Amino acid sequence: MNLDPAVDRLEDILTNHSSLIQVERLYRYYGALCAVNDVSFTVCRGEVLGLLGPNGAGKSTTLQMISGNLAPSAGRVSIAGYDMQTQPRAAKAQLGYLPEQPPLYPEFTVDEYLSYSARLHRIARRQLAAAVSRVKQRCGLSSVGRRLIASLSKGFQQRVGIAQAIIHTPEVVILDEPTVGLDPIQIREIRALIGELASEHSVILSTHILPEVQAICNRVLIIHEGKLLLDDSIAGLRRRMQASSLVLVFRRPPEVGVLESLAGVMAVDQLDEGHVRLHYEPQHNPTDNIMRCALAGDWGLSELRPERLSLEQVFIEITGGQAPGGTEAVA
Repeated sequence: MNLDPAVDRLEDILTNHSSLIQVERLYRYYGALCAVNDVSFTVCRGEVLGLLGPNGAGKSTTLQMISGNLAPSAGRVSIAGYDMQTQPRAAKAQLGYLPEQPPLYPEFTVDEYLSYSARLHRIARRQLAAAVSRVKQRCGLSSVGRRLIASLSKGFQQRVGIAQAIIHTPEVVILDEPTVGLDPIQIREIRALIGELASEHSVILSTHILPEVQAICNRVLIIHEGKLLLDDSIAGLRRRMQASSLVLVFRRPPEVGVLESLAGVMAVDQLDEGHVRLHYEPQHNPTDNIMRCALAGDWGLSELRPERLSLEQVFIEITGGQAPGGTEAVA
């Protein structure tokens, strides 16, 4: 091991390429309860990573450990090459954090609060005004700088919370349930803002709202009962939503046994007269064979369509039946 910490960090960055966050075998116990159980993942530069799970799945606990607000029982977190336990000040300087309850001071004006946040992040006094002006413009707060935070709508308060998280231009931004409690218009505005953040930051977004993941993330983790059950791209998740089944409609249907005898077919469900669902092995799509047999047998095939699962169905399947809005004992 090199004795120069700067050289060690450079070697770590070169080894891990564009990874800005590394989470390695993270655990968190509350007495005998294991709230986070052996969670490992990385976040790359420019990614919007969705951390998805039911209420109480362990999402907030995981984010608190990544951000350095909660010590892990075991495991390691590094931010931009800095170890959160051995180099906490350097690691925290690389990230911005918006917890589920934004850390706002309602008696402050927006300008006062953002100036205070900038000083906490050690932004030089001569750069303070420019930093506040820049982040207000970016978060759509330019018109409310002199208003008390207490007088703002929930949506604007969320914007102020995001502004304090990015005022020091961190490498990584962590947002815990950023749209909870907002109305549909506010949700759309905050999602658009998060999408814009990805151009300059890597973003971790915790949510239990499924459309939010599809709308703004390019990668998703599903966590349930403290365990990481899925780590996949949004494209991979969409492939999972393509079920291995076909719905067929015949004017002159063959016997069910004839369909069951086709290569790759696992089961056939009779839905209505001439209307069946055919389950098949994913690697043996029988569509071409069905069309040939239908033509040769004069079955009068009038419809053939793949079934698609919703994201909610995929989620429930992965978590063993726990709906995304369900509740558990640990956040």
